Amino acid sequence: MNVDSIFEQFSNKKIVVLGDVMIDAYLRGAVSRISPEAPVPIIEFQKAESRLGGAANVALNLLSLGAQPIICSLIGDDDGGANFMDLLNEKSLSLEGIILDKQRKTTIKTRVIGDNQHLLRIDDEEISPINSKQENSVIDRVKKILDSKVDALIIEDYNKGLLTEKVIETVIDYANELGIIVTVDPKRDNFFAYKNVTLFKPNLKELKEGLNVVFDIETGKTDFEMAINKLEERLNNKISLITLSEHGVFIKKNDEMNYTPAHHRKISDVSGAGDTVISVATLCLTVGLEVKKIAEISNLAGGLVCELSGVVPINKDRLKEEVFKIT
Repeated sequence: MNVDSIFEQFSNKKIVVLGDVMIDAYLRGAVSRISPEAPVPIIEFQKAESRLGGAANVALNLLSLGAQPIICSLIGDDDGGANFMDLLNEKSLSLEGIILDKQRKTTIKTRVIGDNQHLLRIDDEEISPINSKQENSVIDRVKKILDSKVDALIIEDYNKGLLTEKVIETVIDYANELGIIVTVDPKRDNFFAYKNVTLFKPNLKELKEGLNVVFDIETGKTDFEMAINKLEERLNNKISLITLSEHGVFIKKNDEMNYTPAHHRKISDVSGAGDTVISVATLCLTVGLEVKKIAEISNLAGGLVCELSGVVPINKDRLKEEVFKIT
């Protein structure tokens, strides 16, 4: 399959993104002096900005690549929730999977940036698990959307309380009944609830914490691969995709294993790279690419977004240029 064909097929895909959403807010300014009140920089305010974050950034990556994403999540029926819905409208993203709840708070992460340096982050959020009524609302909404003939389901976990064991297991079982590809970007909580999925994508730190193992990836590849086998025995997932930071990515399906080294990049910000990797990997799965190619393209995409400041989606044309170089 040639590169043009791969990217053309992305545009035909309808992908559901279930997970914790949030607003990534930025306060930007210049720093010219230290406060006389405390040894902290004074920011001369220049600009405030709000962006879609968390699982919504996964949707933005899919949208940037031409796919049709549908976000499924539960947020607060509050000012943050209204802002979030406005941001969805600005991007022409579907609102059908979003549930507003007066008992919940919309997560807002505010980053203070001075002279392009990240100085402070303020988190305004509620991270307790959603209650039984909320669980049922989320499950019913996701099932309804999955019934509308989608190509894949991405579960994006940020440990903000939406993805309880009941939600995870019920939705995965339903997607499997429908024969829908399921990919997961996990966090430590509920790490082993994601059984029987198509692709499981932790980073190296999450893998070690989830399995409670210690090894050095540079000198202990055997230990690393044993950990992957242990993971797959517990989860029964078809594909394991592990992001290894500066060491690139690893992918395994059955007995086929591939290490894809990282490309040399001028790293500006690693925020959101995992969102990009799971988005690209999922689209690659939907068009039937082999696992080595999935790893190569996902690795390129994750590296590209790290060159940019803040949480930003992948640029389709830039990624396409990079893919051409390796084919």
